[in-house]
Amino acid sequence: MLMQTKTDNAGSRLFARIGASLAARFIPIANRSLLYRLLSENLKAQAPWYGLATIAMLIVAGMTSLSAWIMKDIVNETVVSQNMQRVLSLAVGVAGIFIVKGVATYFQMVILSKAGNSIIATAQKTIFDRILKQDLNFFMRFPSSELVMRLTNNAQAARTVMDLVLTSAVRDLFSLIGLMAVMVIQQPMLTIVSIIIGPLAFWGIRHLTLKVRAIMQQELASLGMIIQNVQEMTIGVRIIKAFGLEGYMRERMDKYVSQVEQRANSIARLSAATSPMMETLSGLAIAGVIALSGYWVVDGGKTPGELMSFITALLLAYEPAKRLARMRINLEAAMVGVRMMYELKDHPIRLEEKPDAQPVPAGHGDIEFENVGFSYDPKKPLFENLNLSFPAGKTTALVGASGGGKSTIINLVMRLFDPEQGSIRVNGLDLREISFESLRNHMAYVGQDTFLFNGTILENIALGREGATEEEVIEAAKSANAHDFIMHMSNGYNSPVGENGGNLSGGQKQRIAIARAMLRDADILILDEATSALDSHAEAQVQDALKRLTENRTTIVIAHRLATITSADNIVVLENGKILEQGRQEELLSHDGPYRRLYELQILPQLEENQN
Repeated sequence: MLMQTKTDNAGSRLFARIGASLAARFIPIANRSLLYRLLSENLKAQAPWYGLATIAMLIVAGMTSLSAWIMKDIVNETVVSQNMQRVLSLAVGVAGIFIVKGVATYFQMVILSKAGNSIIATAQKTIFDRILKQDLNFFMRFPSSELVMRLTNNAQAARTVMDLVLTSAVRDLFSLIGLMAVMVIQQPMLTIVSIIIGPLAFWGIRHLTLKVRAIMQQELASLGMIIQNVQEMTIGVRIIKAFGLEGYMRERMDKYVSQVEQRANSIARLSAATSPMMETLSGLAIAGVIALSGYWVVDGGKTPGELMSFITALLLAYEPAKRLARMRINLEAAMVGVRMMYELKDHPIRLEEKPDAQPVPAGHGDIEFENVGFSYDPKKPLFENLNLSFPAGKTTALVGASGGGKSTIINLVMRLFDPEQGSIRVNGLDLREISFESLRNHMAYVGQDTFLFNGTILENIALGREGATEEEVIEAAKSANAHDFIMHMSNGYNSPVGENGGNLSGGQKQRIAIARAMLRDADILILDEATSALDSHAEAQVQDALKRLTENRTTIVIAHRLATITSADNIVVLENGKILEQGRQEELLSHDGPYRRLYELQILPQLEENQN
């Protein structure tokens, strides 16, 4: 085991040194540091596999060179000496060479696939974990389609680069070195003629790589648009059908697919251009060899076997030389994806948990905003010196026009953002001093846009509290007025909700979300228009359940329908990030203020309509 580990580490170190040398020679300066980072992050983790793969590829390279070398003896013994016993021995040797080469090639491919799949899995896990730690600003910057594309295609690009560098650094380079050695030993002068054209090939390929980089970046952007179009189609299918937008969606998809097709064809043309270039230059080299071979064989005292060995090595050297020549184009295309992957991995995390983060202090969920400042746009601050209290065990309602800061307040309370100035305290301790796990365990949330995970109703409600029993889930559903409609479904609590609750109505989804929050039984309850999708009968029943749920809990309610907050302990009216007034409803209605005007516009017409 110790010997195997030493071999693996030696192989990976050899690969690293050779890969670095190749990088310095063939890879643009802009990509070198990125490639070094990719190698350093993956070589150590995959050292055993890459060590074994290096050994297998060295065997392949050695057998390739040996197959060219043995041609000398085959020709001389067959044509010149005509020694049949010797010929049979050489035939056995050739069979052995190709058997060993085949077995080594098999293990090389299997091992590289295992290491490559591990690289993809590790990259995807790391990136996904990084994304989970980001704040809401991150998700505003990166649309979901782009994140999906980066998480899948870019992780695959990392594997492609590793495989490309490894095979080029070991198999192709050592095969070429071995074959060149055979050529030099057998025909040194012809070797010089053959390699004169090498620099011309690499100069031409360098020009092609500059075009590949720009085209590949555009292609990845178009792939992201394809993913986005598919997502919008699945999510907005009702709108598409209702407004007859099939043609519009089809045109968009045709446009994006055509862009990807055109750019893929451009990359294919540029990549394919290396083959005729190498074919032409190799043909010129071989033609020169044939023209000069007669002189060295007839007048130079060389044997036919030496010439055949040389020509065999020259022909075998063509494929690894061509792959090395095309390496830069293929690498340039893959490095675009690697660069995009590292943009996600390196994106700063603005919401960091302190190493010595504490649990939420003992208390009942008292929340205090003290001189809080926050802005989405530095030129337009939303909050400046905002002071606001959410007393423990009381219900505080936030009302006002859209854009006033209501949702931002609850996002700050849940620590989805951090304030730029001031502090937000829960039970007297700054949120930035509290661990994420403890903070979230003390909070339950029901949003206006209800989100359900793909799974069963039971699984979705049970997510409210880890380890909840089925009986507790059912009790929460009953409290949320969801039990009856659940039992009327084909499989009851085991009925699938579909993608984002597609099998349920809006009101049903919202009651499932309320049941999930009830099950959590948290000190702090956040309701963002939690009853907006319910009909009047269901809303009345859920309001009763919410009334029981909010007892002795700190509750923050965002409401546009004032009828849902009449019993709130404190109503805060917000406009453009400023508190216009606050108090109980009877206090706010006792004078002519913004809440009273809003009440008269919304509630009084309903009362008059009911009287009539």
